[in-house]
Order: sequence, then structure tokens, then C-alpha cells
Amino acid sequence: MDENLDEIKWTLKKYSQEHLLNGFDNLSEKNQKELLHQIKDIDFDLMKSLYENTKKETKVEDFSIKPIDYVDKDKLYDNYKKYQAIGIEAIKNRKLVAVTMAGGQGTRLGHKGPKGTYDIGLESHKSLFELLSDGLKEQGHKYGVTIPWFIMTSKENNDETVQFFAKNRNFGYEKDKNLFFFKQEELPMMDMEGKILIGEDGLVKEAANGHGGIYQALVKNGMTKKMRELGAEWVFIGGVDNCLVKMVDPVLMGIAIDKHVTAAGKSVVKANPQEKVGVFCKKNGRPSVIEYTEIPKEMAEQVDSNGELVYGESHILCNLFNIDAIERMGSKPLPYHTAFKKATYIDENGNKIVPDGPNAYKFEAFLFDAFGELDDMAIMRVKREEEFAPVKNATGTDSPETARELYRKFNHLS
Repeated sequence: MDENLDEIKWTLKKYSQEHLLNGFDNLSEKNQKELLHQIKDIDFDLMKSLYENTKKETKVEDFSIKPIDYVDKDKLYDNYKKYQAIGIEAIKNRKLVAVTMAGGQGTRLGHKGPKGTYDIGLESHKSLFELLSDGLKEQGHKYGVTIPWFIMTSKENNDETVQFFAKNRNFGYEKDKNLFFFKQEELPMMDMEGKILIGEDGLVKEAANGHGGIYQALVKNGMTKKMRELGAEWVFIGGVDNCLVKMVDPVLMGIAIDKHVTAAGKSVVKANPQEKVGVFCKKNGRPSVIEYTEIPKEMAEQVDSNGELVYGESHILCNLFNIDAIERMGSKPLPYHTAFKKATYIDENGNKIVPDGPNAYKFEAFLFDAFGELDDMAIMRVKREEEFAPVKNATGTDSPETARELYRKFNHLS
């Protein structure tokens, strides 16, 4: 270990991060090995670059934005049955798997533990994981198949997630047969001076690298290979916090297959021009999602001849991809975006620092930043009240209360 330690000390000195070993002698042998392993895995050039970017003024990208074509699921008429039949055939032939992104904790909801273990307050007291598994199993039963389920966890919540599933008999799934867990990658958090933070456990304080890490995580963990072994061709990817997510949708699959595209996404109409959501569009001729902070007010308010918003198709993190597309998008890293977060840490003198407000940088990639790798993408508009009930905030909009109400209405619960 000494030779290894000397090499690590040299690297830390080179990047002015020597403080990472300040508490090394006080750690257990197990944690000493873990800390050294963490440090060896850090791409210090990347971290330096990410920190330097926090000090730069964000450049306004030079791009052309145009509306993206979409179909309204409620207005497909004769084509509805055609697309549905194509999709059903593919599902029955076991061409579909589902992926749930569940790497986060329920901290914002006041919940200790993985977000997927959160009970939104229904009379059944079912967790988000169970609500999602109910929908997946119901659709699988309908088409006479079991839809393999892949769960993306994080280093922080993987063990607890796997234990929660085991405690609930995996909700009827069989681990490593039709239920698979894999971890997304993490990046160190940094303070405002560019120093990598140490957590209360004496280890490097890391944070999941955002939902954009899904592609690389699927490829690096051998999940796309596993999917191919199962005979799958299509992958639905959604978040754990949408309790109305419809992971098995033959119409969406049918559209993607019929139009010969390698990706399809679901949208809901923006509640109003000012709603803080990203919207589907064509950026420099390729499918994309433009953030609400990037779209000019006049563009956000623009309406067509029918009085509908021209840029009104909200991205709701419900996307279908061909495995080929996932492997292509996972072959290179996406750009990282900076989030300013509140983080408890141990300072250079060994003191625990509990901040009153945001004090640290977290770096994350966005799933839709990879859409530019696609030649085209099919967009299907769905009804918000039927497919989008996110649980993000403790109160108010997109809270357990609003999600409960939507879930009860959709499922005709009293």
C-alpha cells in the first residue's frame, strides 16, 4: 500500500488536493482502501476543467431552433390501431425491456432512503417501486410476457434498494433473470475554491452524475449486452418518481418501428408558456430538448393557427430507444452541467461543516443532450393526467399530494 500511497500523494500534490488524505490515519483499514480506490478513479483533469467552467460566463450557444413534428395519441384515429398492432407484436415477441432510473434519495420529500421506497400516501401504502412494478406486471400479463426490468441505482442507495426489493420478494420478479440492478457513475463534489469535498465518513463526497449518465451506465455495466441476450431490441427509460409512468406502450413502439426511427419520446402540453420545463424541438436540424432558461419569451409564447403553443411539447423523461442508439450514445461522455448544492462535509482541520445554504458544486449530465446523436425521433403527445404524476417536491406542485390525486383519478379510486 505504501508504494500506492506515495503515487497518490504525488498526484494530489500536482492538483492541489492534498487535503483528501488529511484524515487517512484515522480511518479503518477498509475505509483507507476505499479512499485510495476513490482517489485513483478520479479524473483530476476533468474535475479541474469542470471547476474552471463554474467561473466562466455561460456562452450562449449559436443554434437554430425549430418546432419538432409530433403526433397526438388522441388524434391518431385509424393509425392508432395500426401502430398498436405493430407494437403489440413486438412486445409479445419479447422485444421490449424497461429501465427505471432510481439513483436518487428522497431527501427533498423528508424521506430517509432511496426515493423509490417512498410511500406517497395511498391507502395501500405502496411505495413508488411497487406502483411501477404493478403497472409493468399488468401490461406484461396483458400480452402474455414478463417485461424484464432494469433498475439504475447509485453507490449511495444500491444496497438499500436491493434489500428493499428482497424484503418485498422482488415484487414477483426474479433477480438476475428478469430483474437487474446496475449503478450509475458518480463524480466528486467541489467547494467554491475548487477543493474536492470529504464526507462525514472520511471518504470523497460524491454525487450521481445525472440522468444523462444512463447510457454509459447501461453499456459499461454490460446491461445492453444482457438485453440483447434476452432478445430485446427496444428499451423504455423512465424515472422512478412518476407514479403514472406507462413503461409498456404498444402505440409508442408501433410509431417508432413504423417510422424507422431509433428513438421516440412522450410529451405533454405545457401548462402555460412560462412553465419551467424543457420542450422538444429541432436544434440545428436534429432532435433536442431546449431548457426553459434558453428559450426567448416571444418564442415560448408563440402559437400556431389553432392557438396551440408552437414550442409546447414538454419532455417528461419517458423515452423509448433502440439498443443500437443507446450503445452509440453511451460510447462517449455527455457535457456536464453545474448545480450549486448544499453539502455537509469535513474541512481540512477535521471539523464537520453544516452549511446554511448552497456551498458546493455538483456536476451532472442530461439525458436529452444525447438526442443530437440521433438522425430523427418520433414524439407522441399524451395526456398529463394519464401519464405524468411526478413526485419531486414535499409540497405544492409535483408533490405527493398532487401525485396521489392524479393516481386516484386515473385508477378510479375513491
